[in-house]
Amino acid sequence: MDLSAAVWRKSSRSSDNGGQCVEVATNLPGVVAVRDSKDPDGPKLFFNHNEWKAFIDGVRVGEFDIRS
Repeated sequence: MDLSAAVWRKSSRSSDNGGQCVEVATNLPGVVAVRDSKDPDGPKLFFNHNEWKAFIDGVRVGEFDIRS
């Protein structure tokens, strides 16, 4: 997939202290791309817009929170 037009962004909750961050490109037709901010040339994950919305909705309601 050609990612030359991808506009990558980090979460506003990410810090610049070298933490574990991901970047997301949502401007590509039909796909959302995700990459590791520390390895921008490394592997990417791709989701269709429905999959990405389901993931974001799950994050918002705590579906992926770690429970003791």
